Amino acid sequence: MAIVVQKYGGSSVADAGKIRNVARRVSESFSKGNKVVVVVSAMGDTTDDLIELANKINPSPEPREMDLLLSTGEIVSSTLLAMALHAMGFSAVALSGPQAGITTDSAFSRARITGIEPKRIVKELSKGNIVIIAGFQGLTSDNDITTLGRGGSDTTAVAIAASLKAKICEIYTDVEGVYTADPRLVPEAQKLNEIGYEEMLEMATSGARVLHHRSVELGQVYNMPILVASSMVDKPGTIIQGGENMEQRNKVRGIAHDMDVAKITVGGVPDRPGIAAAIFMPLAKAGISVDTIVQNASANNITDLTFTITRKDVAKAMEIIRPVAKQIGARECLNDSKLGKVSIIGTGMQNAPGYAAKMFQTLYAQNINIQLITTSEIRITCIIAEDKVKEAVKALHKAFDLDKG
Repeated sequence: MAIVVQKYGGSSVADAGKIRNVARRVSESFSKGNKVVVVVSAMGDTTDDLIELANKINPSPEPREMDLLLSTGEIVSSTLLAMALHAMGFSAVALSGPQAGITTDSAFSRARITGIEPKRIVKELSKGNIVIIAGFQGLTSDNDITTLGRGGSDTTAVAIAASLKAKICEIYTDVEGVYTADPRLVPEAQKLNEIGYEEMLEMATSGARVLHHRSVELGQVYNMPILVASSMVDKPGTIIQGGENMEQRNKVRGIAHDMDVAKITVGGVPDRPGIAAAIFMPLAKAGISVDTIVQNASANNITDLTFTITRKDVAKAMEIIRPVAKQIGARECLNDSKLGKVSIIGTGMQNAPGYAAKMFQTLYAQNINIQLITTSEIRITCIIAEDKVKEAVKALHKAFDLDKG
């Protein structure tokens, strides 16, 4: 019997009716002869509601207590799903992340999985049970509950699938798969039947919200096929796996965008060794992740250094950078939060010319100014004004013929 791991997001278990629908889907997979393990997120907006409630009690709650509080959301949905399966006549058992053997480091609210000991899961499967696991959580070596941060349930599901050597990890959500662009911005966007790990990883890190990049990384490391499909309709989804579709060679596979972009510029920076370290080390210690970094050519040993971060980190980053800028003798420190980024992604770009030129020409034709550019072997990203992002996505999708399937 094959082991299948399924994950259902918050929108899929948002109320009693949807939980019963998930139970039906789970039971169908079980009835086909599979051993089924299910990972669930918290119901609907439960996590946001708990955060709001906590902040009303204490605007600065302790991270340990916050993680313990937030972990309860997934406990609720996992137990309710087990109850729904019981009502349908199926044997099921709900487990918390720690009961399922998930261990993490002690970085509260953004913990990383350090290991999974699936003995309890295997034991329950051997009894003929459907195993329901609360996603998004684990246990430290000090027996503290942690949460894994955004996309934590996706990461939980792929990690468990890898530890069990499952046949596949199925991620069910409120979209029907991975599209060539966000269908909310581009109605002509096409659903992809399959996509490689590298391309999906670039799309996830460039703003596509379908799947968190940590789960894609795990899938690639353990060569675990991941299906992304809708829990609302019975339609084929998108398979994320290794290998390459020769018919898609030399083609852009998708357009990703991200509105959560802010820019900080440290102007008039002395161009000497150690300056970059002086700026970025304090940000790293504060847990602020930096994305794009651009340093202008030096003139008279003076340069400008620009980098992007998420908008929520701007105030904290400016508090850190201002005194550093003064200390190193920089002229000024400026920020801009009204930005977004748009990316073209495809493995074909690494061996074929012309993609960057076509992207820049397309944006120019729409009178869209490019503020920053960053690239990888299979991605080209432009930082632009936030009010131009939708127009840019639509124009690039058409320019690279993605609306034709």
